[in-house]
Amino acid sequence: MKILFAGNRPFRMAEAELRSLFEQFGGVERVNLVTERDTGKSRGFGFVDMSDEEAASRAIAALDGHPFQGRTLHVSEARPKADHSHSRGERGDPRLFRERRL
Repeated sequence: MKILFAGNRPFRMAEAELRSLFEQFGGVERVNLVTERDTGKSRGFGFVDMSDEEAASRAIAALDGHPFQGRTLHVSEARPKADHSHSRGERGDPRLFRERRL
């Protein structure tokens, strides 16, 4: 299975519409449209899980740069989420640092 990034998609594009666009190239396992956490509004990108790597490669070749409903799609292989090793959990609670200084 290969996960594809689908960026610059129209904000009103429904999950079923994105699925059918990618199904032209092979089996689609899952579609995930990313939305704003607070408002639920579309962020203009999503992810498509394709069952076959060759089909995913064909979809990238055909859809990347493809004009669709007034926008130019950006389709590529999804990259892993960035490592946020500097999160509060690894640095510790800042209150502990204040206590140590006292």
